[in-house]
Amino acid sequence: MAEQRVLIVDDEAKMRRVLELMLTQMDCRCYQAGNGVEALALLEEQPVDLIITDLKMPQLDGMGLLRSLRKLGDETPVIVVTAYGTVESAVEAMRRGALDYLLRPFELSHLETVVRRALKIGKISRENRFLRQELDKGWGGLVGRSPAMQQVYEQIEQVADTTVSVFLLGETGTGKELAARAIHQASPRADNLFVPVNCAAIPPDILESELFGHAKGAFTGAHRDRVGKFELAQGGTLFLDEIAEMDLGLQAKLLRVLQEKSLERLGSNRVIDLDIRIIAATNVDPAQAVEAGKLRPDLYYRLNVFSIRMPALRERQGDIALLARHFLELHAGKLGYSCPDIQPQALAWMNEYPWPGNVRELENMMERVLVVTRGREAIGLTHLPGAQSPSAFLGEEVESNRESWALAQQVAALEKRIIRRALEKTGDNKAEAARLLQISERSLWYKIKKYQL
Repeated sequence: MAEQRVLIVDDEAKMRRVLELMLTQMDCRCYQAGNGVEALALLEEQPVDLIITDLKMPQLDGMGLLRSLRKLGDETPVIVVTAYGTVESAVEAMRRGALDYLLRPFELSHLETVVRRALKIGKISRENRFLRQELDKGWGGLVGRSPAMQQVYEQIEQVADTTVSVFLLGETGTGKELAARAIHQASPRADNLFVPVNCAAIPPDILESELFGHAKGAFTGAHRDRVGKFELAQGGTLFLDEIAEMDLGLQAKLLRVLQEKSLERLGSNRVIDLDIRIIAATNVDPAQAVEAGKLRPDLYYRLNVFSIRMPALRERQGDIALLARHFLELHAGKLGYSCPDIQPQALAWMNEYPWPGNVRELENMMERVLVVTRGREAIGLTHLPGAQSPSAFLGEEVESNRESWALAQQVAALEKRIIRRALEKTGDNKAEAARLLQISERSLWYKIKKYQL
């Protein structure tokens, strides 16, 4: 049984210790509180999978704790344990949302049965909430009416109801994960989980365990069995983002799992059959990644059964106003502000701006604008970073005199500005900036030297 977190709430230290010893034998990690007030404070810092509480306690008793939890929308399963049980108190506890009711003294076997049942119900409830949250993101996350997006919608419709692997291509911030969710939600697997994994955000030595899981004792620190993302996505969809950033050795193991449609957890010989769909994504040209030795060609061919390219925002200019208003409405609702209009001058600037960070950059800008304006005034050029004048995006180097408006000088100023923004966005990581700009790293170094950046 994987480690579960249980909060024991009782004003008697000896009783808390007895329960802790019993639960530890069940591979549970225990937390303790002396009353309901302490329990609520602990839960603010540490969510748990199950709460076992006494009824009679000072400050805030078991019934009060139940009422407070449900009022806060906390659906954690609760078992009430008391030596002073009555039919009335049992009924009241159940009415307040308790999952079960135990009278002291009790046998370990009985406690174990009740706890395992409660944990199982809690797990199912969490999975259902997770699924509802994923489904709520829906197709609404993909916004756009441009020809480029219409083509994306058609491709999603073509591939959604099949079982083939899909490879999503596109720059950072173009909405590849949203497209993956849309494919999942339009597929026969929509009733099961969509599980995303960012291969670039997890260190290689941890990613293997994250994907495949491990058995207790598989390596130092593996104190319990762990379910990997592949198993979690059983019957559903596993989304592998930034696949070209995965370690080559791990790519070989991934390829084997995909070919055999089964896996073994690290440190285990038990074969687990898999029924999942794989959607992979990368923000670099996969052919170049293969040539550079960052992506195994056999894995690429295995994943690239059907590819969809997500267009950059600069390629779908007609969607900018639609997306801007979508994000304003989205974040205005979250912040409790009115949704402001966008002045024509500001919209014109946004249509001309190159958006190196794509849709993600546009969303961040709209959220910032709402914080600045509080939704009380229309959005103008003064509210947009770097847009104090229609030509501001060309760079600070553009002069106001006539000679500075030569085309070559304008292009150079724009190029310098975009390179500087790319370097700022990637923390001066030249390789990542080159990928963002879709140029070679050698070309980037040349331009950095040319513009003295």
